Amino acid sequence: MRLSSDLQALSGRLGHDFRTPELLLRAVTHASLSSATRPDNQRLEFLGDRVLGLVMAEALLAADPGATEGQLAPRFNALVRKETCADVARALALGDVLKLGRSEMMSGGRRKEALLGDALEAVIAAVYLDGGFDAARATILRLWADRIGAVEQDARDAKTALQEWAQARGLPPPAYTEMARSGPDHQPVFTVEVRLDNGAAETATAGAKRLAEQAAARALLARMETTDD
Repeated sequence: MRLSSDLQALSGRLGHDFRTPELLLRAVTHASLSSATRPDNQRLEFLGDRVLGLVMAEALLAADPGATEGQLAPRFNALVRKETCADVARALALGDVLKLGRSEMMSGGRRKEALLGDALEAVIAAVYLDGGFDAARATILRLWADRIGAVEQDARDAKTALQEWAQARGLPPPAYTEMARSGPDHQPVFTVEVRLDNGAAETATAGAKRLAEQAAARALLARMETTDD
C-alpha cells in the first residue's frame, strides 16, 4: 500500500517514514467511517495514550532530577491532557486528513477537540508500532519540544490563583469572555478577557482558549498583587 499525498505530507510533518503505511491510515480513521475491512483508530488511541505518558514521564524526570512527585504530577497532566494533544494535532493539521463518516464531518468533526486529541494519540501508537519505542519517543519529543520547555509555567494554575485572590477579598469568581477568534480551523487564535467584579480586567491572546485564559489570569493577578503591595 502507498500513502495518499495528504498522508505522505502528514508523515513528513511527523518526521517518520512509515514502513507499514496501513498503520497511519488506521490512525486517522474515525469510528464513524469504520467497517469490517476498514478498522478505526480506537485501539490505537488506547495504546498511544500510554506511550505518550511514558515518554512524558521520562522527559520530566530527566529535565528536573530533583523534582518531587507533587511537582511532577501537574507538569505531567499539563503535557498529556486532551487539550494539549488537540493543540499539537492542530499544529500538524491533523484534522485536514481525518477519515470521517458523513454525519461526523457535517457536524464539524475535524475541529472537535476530543476527536483531534484521540487521533493524535492513535498516530503516536502508529509510529510506535511501525518503528518501535525510540521512534515514538523521538516524534513525541519533537512535537512537544516547546511545551516541555514551558511546562512549569503552564502547570501553574493562574486561574485558580486569581479566583483565590478574589475570594480572599470577598469578590465573586473572575469572569472569562472570548473576545475574538481568528486564523484557520486547524490553527485558531483566541483573545480572551478576564474581568473581576471590581472592574479590573486584562486580555490575552494564544493559540488555545485555555492558554489565553491562563495568560489573562496571570496578567491580571500580577497587576492586582502589585496594587496590594
